[in-house]
Amino acid sequence: MPTIGVILIIAVVVIILIYLATRFTIVTQANRFIVERLGGYYTTWDVGIHFLLPFVDRVKLKVSIKEQVVDFDPQPVITKDNVTMQIDTVVFFQITDPKLYTYGVNYPIKAIENITATTLRNIIGDLELDESLTSRDYINERMRTILDEATDPWGIKINRVEVKNIIPPKDIREAMEKQMRAEREKRQSILIAEGNKRSSILNAEGEKEARILRADGERQTRILEAEGQAEAILKVQKATSKGIELIKAANADEAFLRLEAYKAMEKVAEGQATKLIIPSDMQGMVGLASTLSEAFKSTPQLSKATKESLNEASKAKGSKE
Repeated sequence: MPTIGVILIIAVVVIILIYLATRFTIVTQANRFIVERLGGYYTTWDVGIHFLLPFVDRVKLKVSIKEQVVDFDPQPVITKDNVTMQIDTVVFFQITDPKLYTYGVNYPIKAIENITATTLRNIIGDLELDESLTSRDYINERMRTILDEATDPWGIKINRVEVKNIIPPKDIREAMEKQMRAEREKRQSILIAEGNKRSSILNAEGEKEARILRADGERQTRILEAEGQAEAILKVQKATSKGIELIKAANADEAFLRLEAYKAMEKVAEGQATKLIIPSDMQGMVGLASTLSEAFKSTPQLSKATKESLNEASKAKGSKE
């Protein structure tokens, strides 16, 4: 049986082993450990397994080197035209030097918040209200540059700064809303006027094109009618010319003329006149008509109407005799 002393020794050894096992530390990815030895900075542990000497070394701070986001509360700022606004910002930063971050400043996040507020007041103080509302990109870049320079001794890299909200006073917001409504009503009126103008122009252009088409149709109709009449007249003249040529071929020029004069006198006699004047040279036309009738019977080229007229003249002569 072991003695009490042996048991105590074994117990002490086990306790020491357990304690020594707890002195091993594993540093995970994206983390850095600041190690102090005898109260002073000793080293910065990177990823891996490390051993702390008992009673000598200790981990001062565990630092994350991932990008971090801090959303600060709204800060009161005054513009160049003396308008007080509330602006809150979001800061994206990353720790680049864990040692400077640990020993450079107390409460680094609080320090970043304070310097952000003062920088924002300085920038907005040089801008008027309208410029502050429309110059977010300028404000963001200016703040990022200033904060990055200020936090560089603390081992902090400011990646970007975003103005989250700009809250003007209530009366300013009401005035801005009224102005916005007025602008929208103005744009609406302009759009309606432009629409009416465009509609009037389109209607006028449509009426113009319709009138042009109607006028062109009427012109084409008149041209076709004129061409038809001209063609009809031409055919009548050709027929008349052909008849005259046939009469000339039959050597009945004088007789035909006298017969046509007789037809004309018949048409005159059909009128309402009570007195007729007959030329003296038409007195012998009846005898001439009989002669022409005999001649035309032997001439088949003459038209049927001409032969019928001469036959009628011949019959009139016979009845007179």
